[in-house]
Parts: sequence; structure tokens; C-alpha cells
Amino acid sequence: MAEGDEFLRKVVHHALLAPLTDPAAIRYRQDVLRDCLAQEELVREIYAIAVEAIEAEKKAYWGIYSKYPRVILSRSVEVIGLFVKALTRLRRIADADGPRFSSDGFRAFFAMLQGGLGDEYLAEVQQHLRALRLGDGTLISARLGSGAKGRDYRLRKPNPPEGSWFQRLFAGRATAYTFQLAPRDESGARALAELEGRGIAQAANALAQSGDHILGFFVQLRAELAFHLGCLNLHRRLASLGEPLCMPEPTAATERCLRFSGLYDVCLALTAGQRVVGNDADADGRMLIVVTGANRGGKSTFLRSLGLAQLMMQAGMTVPAESFCANVCSSVCTHYKREEDVALRSGKLDEELARMSRIVDHLAPDALVLFNESFAATNEREGSEIARRIVEALGERRIKVAFVTHLHTLARGLYDRSRPDALFLRAERRSDGMRTFRVTVGEPLQTTFADDLYRRIFEGQDAPQTSPG
Repeated sequence: MAEGDEFLRKVVHHALLAPLTDPAAIRYRQDVLRDCLAQEELVREIYAIAVEAIEAEKKAYWGIYSKYPRVILSRSVEVIGLFVKALTRLRRIADADGPRFSSDGFRAFFAMLQGGLGDEYLAEVQQHLRALRLGDGTLISARLGSGAKGRDYRLRKPNPPEGSWFQRLFAGRATAYTFQLAPRDESGARALAELEGRGIAQAANALAQSGDHILGFFVQLRAELAFHLGCLNLHRRLASLGEPLCMPEPTAATERCLRFSGLYDVCLALTAGQRVVGNDADADGRMLIVVTGANRGGKSTFLRSLGLAQLMMQAGMTVPAESFCANVCSSVCTHYKREEDVALRSGKLDEELARMSRIVDHLAPDALVLFNESFAATNEREGSEIARRIVEALGERRIKVAFVTHLHTLARGLYDRSRPDALFLRAERRSDGMRTFRVTVGEPLQTTFADDLYRRIFEGQDAPQTSPG
């Protein structure tokens, strides 16, 4: 999604791991994404404007001199001038191309630009910026305070010229009290600069705050569009592989909805660089999904595709499937088998149970937990009993579970209970004879790695291969 852009990577990483839990919010983001897909060039142009404005502000840094009011004022005038040009470009896009967008998000964005950045307002801002460059000198007012010291220094607008240009041409020199510094009077120059600084400090600070406010707008715009640009990058890459993508249908967390067709593992497709086999299933009303089958038959791939699709849906993205509908989850947690602890600080089963305990600490009702060959570090009977008790306890707390396992005792025991809220899937070779597998509905298969190896050696069958699919 990032295509090498570190900023995009951070944004999409955060968005994917902070899923939305309100279906209405997800649909709002989906509508914005639809506009992005339909108007990709314009969206990329808006993003480029935001990036250019942020980079221009960084280049206007004046180093150690930035603490002086005159420098603060000059820098702020320069920065806001650059920002006004960027805002003007955005307003022109809103005027010319705004009607091409239909989502509430983009319509509100363009309405804000058109309502707050009219031609008269922009012209007035430019006029103020020209005056704040102080090209005609600095007009400052002050009051006399106690001890004959000045106070209440204020920067004033230049006095408008009196009379016509012809009258000013022949008018006499105005009477005023003036003084001039000697060319080498360094102390006087410092004192005068200090007086000027007091006069323009308030205006400089106000202008600097205005610049920071506009910068914050561009930073926010860049961050929000960055996620959608990542979605566009992913969509373009998968489309080049001929892979289907759909806009998923989210439902309320209290519903038990899960059905899909052509669901595939997006990571596998990107790694393989070609189309991969998808899976179909209807698990509406189910709290438990158990997947069994041959080693390297696509079970873990299916589990990963399910978890990624859930995250992508709740991030407001398109999903790698022909169709996908699911209820939102309060969280998505995984319990995957890991390699043996080489430091021998604990046994493998101890590590699995400790990790399960940490997961439980973060679970809430309506969560989704994905188990991949968990609790197989001990004998089958003990591992099956541990897994069964955990699955039942999670079900009592309204937590949906998808469990890939080789523990036949576990799978068969759950199947024989005839639970109406359980769906049993198994990985089987495709009927066309290809060395790929699909997940289909059926009772648990008793298949282990030893079985696969036996068939390969003694029956002359090929060992199952991970498909693209």
C-alpha cells in the first residue's frame, strides 16, 4: 500500500490496526473511497498540494534568528503567502470538480473550502500580507507608563496619504519631531530594534499562530488522504493481477453474520504475483468455524484471508473477494503456533497458555479470535481438552472463534455435539486435479503430516502443495 513511502506506511499501519466498530462510520469511509477510486487523479493532486505546502513550510525555517519578532513576522508572512497559494489551488478544484464527488466526506470538504475561502477573503488576506511586509516602514504606537517607560506597544496600519497625488506633490514637508542615528551608533541601533520588536511582537505571534493553524489543516489533510492513497495503490496492484475486489457489507456487532465468495489471501496474491484460488462460505449465525484437512492444504492461508478481510472491512477498505459480508468485531486476535523456545525458559505448551492468557486480558464480547494449530505441543487428548474448554468459554462470552487444527479428537468431538452455531470446513484438492486446495463444508478430516508422508512414499501420491490459493 505504501509503495516505499514511509509516511504512507505509518498511516495505513495505524489505520488497519485501529479498526472502526460502527457500521455507519465504515460506510462513510467506504463512500469516500468510492470517490477516490472514481477520481483518482484529482485525489492525488489534492494530496500533492498538501505535501507541497508542508514541505514549503519546512524550507522557510530561519534557524537561530527565529526568536526575534521581526524574523518571526517575516517568516510568518512568507509561510502564509505560500499557504494561501495552496488554498487557492484547492478552492479552484472545489469549484471546478467538486460536483464530480458524491460522498458526504468530500462534499463537506469542498463546501468548507468554498464557504471559507471566497475571492474577497483571499484578496483581503493578500492585502494584509503586503502591509505586514513593512515595506514602507514600521508605524508603532505606545503609552507612557510609570517611570517614564513605554508600555502597550502596538503595530499600526500605515496612515493613508492625504489629498490627491497632485496636492501631495506640491505640499510642504510635514512638521514632525524626528531623530537620526549616527552611522556607527550600534547601541542606538540595538535600542531602536528593541523598540520595533516590542511593537511588532503581538502581531508576529498572532501571525505565527495563524500559520500553525493552517499548517495543521494541511497536515490533517495529508494524513487522511494518505490512507486512501494506500488503498488506491493496493487496488491498482491487485487489479493488475486480475484479482477481484469488492466493497464489503458491514453489519452490527450483535449480529452473527459472515458470508463471502471468492475470498483469497491478499498477501499470498501479492507475493505470488498472480491470481490465487478463493473460497466461498456461508457462516451466518455461526460462533465457531473449525477447519481441518491436509498439511500445506491452504488452511492457514484461509484463516489469514479471513482475518485480513475483517481488518480491511473495518478500516473502510475494499476486501479481496467477490463479495463479503460480516458483523464488526470489537477486536481481532490471533493465536498462532510459534517455534520452540531455544533458550528453554519454558515449554512450548506453557508458552501457548501464557500467550492465551494475555489475549484473554484484552478480549471483550463480539471479538474474533483466530487459532492456527494451537495447543498441539502436548498429546492429542490433552491438547484437545484444553482447546475445547477454551473454545466453549469464549463462546459463552459471545466471542467468535475460527480454529484451524490437526487435533482430530477436538474437531470430531465438537462435530459430534451437533452445535447449530458451528461450521466445519476442510481443505480438499480441487476437482480439476490442480495441485491446489479449496476449503469446503464437511465433517472433520483426520489428516496429519505422517499421513501425507505415508501416501507420498507408499502410495505414490504427490505431497500436498500450498497453492496460490
